[in-house]
Amino acid sequence: MDGKSTYLSRLIEDAITTSMKTNGCVVIQGPKWCVKSTTAEKFVKTIIKLQKPAVYKQYKILSDIGDENLLSGEKPLLFDEWQKIPELWDYIRNFVDEVSGKGLFILTGSAKPIDDNKRHTGTGRIKTIVMRTMSLWESKESSGEVSLTSLFDESEISGKNKYQLKDIAYIICRGGFPSAVIETDRDIALNYVKDYVDTLITSDITDVDEIKRNPNRARAILRSYARNVSTPAKITTILKDIEANVNVEDVRTVDSYLSAFSKLFVIEETPSWTPKLRSKATIRTTSIKHFVDPSIATAVLDANPNDLINDLNTFGLLFENLVIRDLKIYSQFLEGKVFNYHDSSGLEADAIIHLKDGRWALIEVKIGGEKLINDGAATLKKIREKIDLEKMSKPSFMAIITASDSFAYRRKDGIYVIPIACLRP
Repeated sequence: MDGKSTYLSRLIEDAITTSMKTNGCVVIQGPKWCVKSTTAEKFVKTIIKLQKPAVYKQYKILSDIGDENLLSGEKPLLFDEWQKIPELWDYIRNFVDEVSGKGLFILTGSAKPIDDNKRHTGTGRIKTIVMRTMSLWESKESSGEVSLTSLFDESEISGKNKYQLKDIAYIICRGGFPSAVIETDRDIALNYVKDYVDTLITSDITDVDEIKRNPNRARAILRSYARNVSTPAKITTILKDIEANVNVEDVRTVDSYLSAFSKLFVIEETPSWTPKLRSKATIRTTSIKHFVDPSIATAVLDANPNDLINDLNTFGLLFENLVIRDLKIYSQFLEGKVFNYHDSSGLEADAIIHLKDGRWALIEVKIGGEKLINDGAATLKKIREKIDLEKMSKPSFMAIITASDSFAYRRKDGIYVIPIACLRP
């Protein structure tokens, strides 16, 4: 992909612009191949690519001896794949302290540094932003007729969905990696993420923390994770799923591999929301398993769009992953976060969007159709009744996000029905 000639604007650009004005350094982290460095290059004057062996060797020496030339260059200065020299974090933090400057550095990384848990937070100096793959709005596949921002103001909506199930199945399998998005040959686009997975399990899984890992075992664990996508499956479930075919010692082995996938920004579990309830039900705190992009799941499962159409249960789980991906991207733009809801009575909501100002929304994800939409609406209303509205504000809105329904509209009970291909931030 020629990033400069085919670049599609990203929502994260606004966050980078704002953060450069308020912080000395901005860190952009996310999965490989989501075009972090191409985006970052729009904001800098000096670029240092540490993935190039000769460049890495030179800057590693400067770092080891503490040479002042380590951070020289016209600012803003970009260190691409900065995690290869984790010490850069403290050098930059101290530099920012000394000069009290803003927008001096950008760090991009497709893996968390080995010493990630031991580093100084950098609060007030270094701002970390997550960059994911492309949402349907960014890939220009959403009409954007329904704004998430306006939903928080309880506005009326309208919109027409141009996609059928088979189209959404293709989008799920192709994914949101920019090179796949811009590829006009569908067969090539579908194979793109398979190369990503092959690289992931043959080299990245070991390089991320310098622990030698078995590619066959890595693939088996990732396949099991994919089979349990959009569920709260435990590590023991994954272990049981793979132990008949792969020699795995215990839960700690599985956890080690999943931890590596998390450090590589491949898997991104959605945490539980803990509201105040007026019922005796208790909140389940298990996170829901999601990939940063649903195409990773279909690639590791060797599933194509036709396979999804012929297995609507799997389609539904992967469609939820697609929706959660887009909601996380849109919510980040609104300075919000996405959670799941699951209580001891069995009630579940696929997504809770919670904004920085305290406003929140309840969302269910359904493939579509009157029955599933009615079921989703009933669930949302039951959950709303459980929330203690004397201690919390009422939800700004409730919505059902669908794959193939023809129109976006507001039901008589006030619940929105929104095709994912009509939504924008």
